[in-house]
Amino acid sequence: MLGNVTRVSPEAPVQVFELSTSEYKLGGAANVSHNIKSLGAHPVLIGAIGNDEDGKSFKSVVESFGQDTSGLIAEENRPTTVKTRVIADAHHLIRIDSESKEDISKETEDKILNILKDRLPEIEIIILQDYNKGVLTKSLISSVMKFAFDNDIKTLVDPKFFNFKEYRNAYIFKPNKKEFEQAIGKKINNEKDLLEYSEELVEELNCKYLVLTLGEQGMMLFEKNNGDIKYEKIGTRARKVADVSGAGDTVISTIAVCLAGGASVSEAVKISNYAAGLVVEEVGIVPIEKEKLLDNIPENKD
Repeated sequence: MLGNVTRVSPEAPVQVFELSTSEYKLGGAANVSHNIKSLGAHPVLIGAIGNDEDGKSFKSVVESFGQDTSGLIAEENRPTTVKTRVIADAHHLIRIDSESKEDISKETEDKILNILKDRLPEIEIIILQDYNKGVLTKSLISSVMKFAFDNDIKTLVDPKFFNFKEYRNAYIFKPNKKEFEQAIGKKINNEKDLLEYSEELVEELNCKYLVLTLGEQGMMLFEKNNGDIKYEKIGTRARKVADVSGAGDTVISTIAVCLAGGASVSEAVKISNYAAGLVVEEVGIVPIEKEKLLDNIPENKD
């Protein structure tokens, strides 16, 4: 919701927000899917929504961007997750959330696994985008990771706190610094801590790559190869930060598309850093545009 604030209410000491316009934006895993689509790849969005009006609106918006909605499963008695952002003069005033964090049913889990099995010939990469909203249950995570391993499919994981250490053997594990600190119960005070804790996590989860996003400090890429762990620093690319909403979604989406296109992990992460730097310059959740990204990668400029 976009509008202006010009006065204080006479009824209470609160601002009066005058609505100018409102629009639907895809968030969560749908934002990941939207980014993948805008980069020219073909996502299959799989998840749970409610059997309600918001669910119908959500499917309509997804379809308007040319995406397949056959992987969306409507659960009875579950509301569709809706986050309403109230923005005035490019500043967030408040966010209103309507959602359920209860685990999905076993029936829905089975439906998700069957969708993956049915679409196996089309799948190159699986992204597990975890928001701790109840879709990625511990049992579903285990089943999906096994499915990917058995079929030699790369798994890219964007974790949250509760299931952080359930994602063993991921190809790429991509937490941000705050999520990382919460999960390990330690504060990262310096680079020594960062390197020590990151190497411990790589060993514990047995992931091939760890991509740690550090906000204004950029990213760190850790690779485990033949028992050795090496790392690479990647500096920040944002020029003017307006809104960090959805930046993590942009990073994982761009990495996935680049890998599917034949890039190395290092190349994919560096390109995703440019992509994140572009989207945080915009207010609200916006997908990365392929041509804009290409134009802002120095190697592609004349």
